[in-house]
Amino acid sequence: MSRRPADLNPDPDLLALLEGALPGQVASRASDRLGYAHDASHYLLTPQAVVYARNGGDIATLVRTAAEAGLALTFRSGGTSLSGQGVSDGVLVDTRRNFGSIEVLDQGARVRVQPGATVRAVNTRLARFARKLGPDPASEAACTIGGVIANNSSGMACGVESNAYRTLESAVLVLASGTILDTGQADAEERLRSLEPRIHEGLSRLRDRVLGSPQSVATIQRQFAIKNTMGYGVNSFLDYSRPLDILLHLVVGSEGSLAFIAEATFRTVPVATHNATGLLLLNDLATATAAVPDLAAAGFAAIELLDATSLRVAQRDANAPPQLRALDVDQHAALLVELQEHSAPDLQHRLEATSGQLRSLGLNDGLLSSDPTVRGSLWRIRKGLYAAVAGARPSGSTALLEDVAVPVDRLGETCTELTRLFERFEYQDSVIFGHAKDGNVHFLLNEWFEQQASLDRYRQFTEEMVDLVLGNGGTLKAEHGTGRIMAPFVRRQYGDELYEVMTEVKHLLDPQGILNPGVLITDDPDLHLRHLKSTPTIEPEADRCVECGYCEPVCPSRALTTTPRQRIVLRREVARARAAGDAALADQLEQEYEYEAKQTCAVDGMCQTLCPVNINTGDLIRRLRSDQHGPASQRAWTSLARHWEGFTRGSAAALSAAAALPPALPATATRIARKVAGKDNVPLWSPDLPAGGTRRPELSTDRPVAVYFPSCLSTMFAPAPGGNGVQDAFVSLCRQADLEIRTVEAINSLCCGTPWKSKGFDRGYAEMKRRSTEAILRASEGGRLPVVTDASSCTEGLEGLLSDLPQLRVVDAVEFAAEQILPNVTVLTRHPRIVLHPTCSSTRLGSTSSMHRIAEAIAHEVVVADDWGCCGFAGDRGLLHPELSASALASQAAQLRDLDGRCASVNRTCEIALSRATGRDFQHLLELMAQAVGAK
Repeated sequence: MSRRPADLNPDPDLLALLEGALPGQVASRASDRLGYAHDASHYLLTPQAVVYARNGGDIATLVRTAAEAGLALTFRSGGTSLSGQGVSDGVLVDTRRNFGSIEVLDQGARVRVQPGATVRAVNTRLARFARKLGPDPASEAACTIGGVIANNSSGMACGVESNAYRTLESAVLVLASGTILDTGQADAEERLRSLEPRIHEGLSRLRDRVLGSPQSVATIQRQFAIKNTMGYGVNSFLDYSRPLDILLHLVVGSEGSLAFIAEATFRTVPVATHNATGLLLLNDLATATAAVPDLAAAGFAAIELLDATSLRVAQRDANAPPQLRALDVDQHAALLVELQEHSAPDLQHRLEATSGQLRSLGLNDGLLSSDPTVRGSLWRIRKGLYAAVAGARPSGSTALLEDVAVPVDRLGETCTELTRLFERFEYQDSVIFGHAKDGNVHFLLNEWFEQQASLDRYRQFTEEMVDLVLGNGGTLKAEHGTGRIMAPFVRRQYGDELYEVMTEVKHLLDPQGILNPGVLITDDPDLHLRHLKSTPTIEPEADRCVECGYCEPVCPSRALTTTPRQRIVLRREVARARAAGDAALADQLEQEYEYEAKQTCAVDGMCQTLCPVNINTGDLIRRLRSDQHGPASQRAWTSLARHWEGFTRGSAAALSAAAALPPALPATATRIARKVAGKDNVPLWSPDLPAGGTRRPELSTDRPVAVYFPSCLSTMFAPAPGGNGVQDAFVSLCRQADLEIRTVEAINSLCCGTPWKSKGFDRGYAEMKRRSTEAILRASEGGRLPVVTDASSCTEGLEGLLSDLPQLRVVDAVEFAAEQILPNVTVLTRHPRIVLHPTCSSTRLGSTSSMHRIAEAIAHEVVVADDWGCCGFAGDRGLLHPELSASALASQAAQLRDLDGRCASVNRTCEIALSRATGRDFQHLLELMAQAVGAK
């Protein structure tokens, strides 16, 4: 869709005003603003500036400045909102980057959280106390506490009993006036009365108005008996009498339009430790919805509906359980159900009690499984269903997800009529799925919003859908928030009286209308049809992206430059600018993209582990890096592949020489070289780098059980202090276990290919692949022997290098040690504690469980940082751009510094990054294993 010139030319006076209020915290480049113009919704608005607030005090300063200048502010953290409440053409305030604090209270009974922390991060802290947050949204890996409160999130099993509204105990609020109010303080009510008398009096008056209207009371009771996030939470006028409590609960679900939540304290709920999950396949949608009331009465904590199209999409998931992939779904529907109990006997009793209910549906009660792997795969499919369905949309179309709820006894009729609407309006690939237990379903449409005929179709469909849901006594928004998509219909759902109460709430708390204008309350009947997002076709590696943001929490560069989602949307903005003939904007975006996206991408693939449509943004970046390499650099790196031993030995010698010199000399020399040749071409030396390593061992035997392919990382870098390195450790462990191994011939000239692949040097990669593959085939006797390597990134690299030769099996040294060595050695001494750091590669390989198995065998205690994530060193990125690794490790390093014990990882460059960030020596886990065991 066309973009106004003002979108990309912010007012200089506005920027000066913001910079004066919060110096150094304002971003206004095209890439900054367009990167934040996108969220998970189908709306697109370009902010005039992005402000990175640091704390509640900054927000107070910002709202005062905005009030004086009439600026619109929108608070944004996770960007997973689906209804348009997280985008703005005013000033967008990032409240994720600097608002991630989590403090567990009262042995987990309560938790104090800042708005930028994700639900998963909070629940990770609470897990050791067998507690969790009440809200359990499907986007828990990416959605943040600020959004959970602002949208009154619920989810799979929490219903209305444990949602954000019911479990929020107190909050630190920044009001539109700049007043900061901690509702948890003993004198908070009096402070509200004295600091904001107009608000205190106005809330009392509105409470009395609502309570004095029997019709309003009846409407509220009916509307909020089901999941409902439509409009403001006027149920607070019935549930609470004190203005302070009413204020706190009006803010819940207000989508940042009444106040900013700087901190929140929740009452937590116990974790059900014994669960059984199953997928119940039923004949059709009507049969499935008809079964819901009886299943709910039987005690199922979660009952998730999936229609036939949802099932077909779910079958394509690589992690789908075999029984799902084998189904002939046809016109069937399914219910994903789960029993949750706190003990094994209770679960067994519940299983027995529900068996008759399942048999009455013609189902086998053995469908329910307590196997964590089976349960995990089922829930992963359900949680990623929206993005998976949307990711399968036709290229160039935009996906939008609606969210409604009706009384459960009207669910079947509503779903049937929705299906008829899809057919009548020719939405052929639409799906229905959701929280059937609560009468809450989601449905997805794919639309081409640049076409007027499609826009007219969407307008008419929406009108008829609204009539259908309201006619069945439902709500137009159950958990995704009103946003822009349903703001024009709030009056229709609640009637004039309660709508007037809502407008007075908005005016009372935000008299100048500066907080997230255009959401929840609007006088524009066509607001939901404005600023709709188009999705230009881009590179195939990323074209499926639905901009859901699930990838962002695991990205090493998320607090430094861009996230995977932003890397993708900026490619779309380049394509949009080129198509519009705006070469200047496209060139500017390409120029800013070089550092913000290409140079600071770790290409670690962690984004793929959370992406519901299986996008590895690193593949996109590798393609872009490859496209910009000229013939000369391609030739140079191809030559390097032919002379790898000389390069690695030369680099090791240079590191050793640098370590022997006064630190200022090599540091200054590399800084000067970087200025001349570019930061992306010359590594930066620092005193915390180790000296160079040694040549890789060359081993031969007539009775090998495996082929050892030692990583060249140990050639480049010396071991950490106190260790002999992973090569010596692995060879020693094999000898103690009486296992003979051989190395590949000419091993010192070979490599897994990762340096070429990550930089996009395709010809050099092909050359190294040819040379290494030939040598490995000979050494492994055509694939009879497994190939073992001792750095997790190299294991992943070798798997890719040899992927077209399925007879060759690559095994990480940690997996080999857990399976082949550990059972054949004796643990002589156990370390008191091992602080373990899994790597991005071990996570993607699935070898982290082997790390834990070894660590638990050789240590009394094993600890992983709560804030664990990729170290960001990424081969040589940590040398070229040390700021990437420093940013990636900032949070977890603070925790690691406070943990006693031996520190271990499974990749030499990761160990260097961790040692640099924490000041503690990280070694390869197998070094610690070699110190702890002996031959049997």
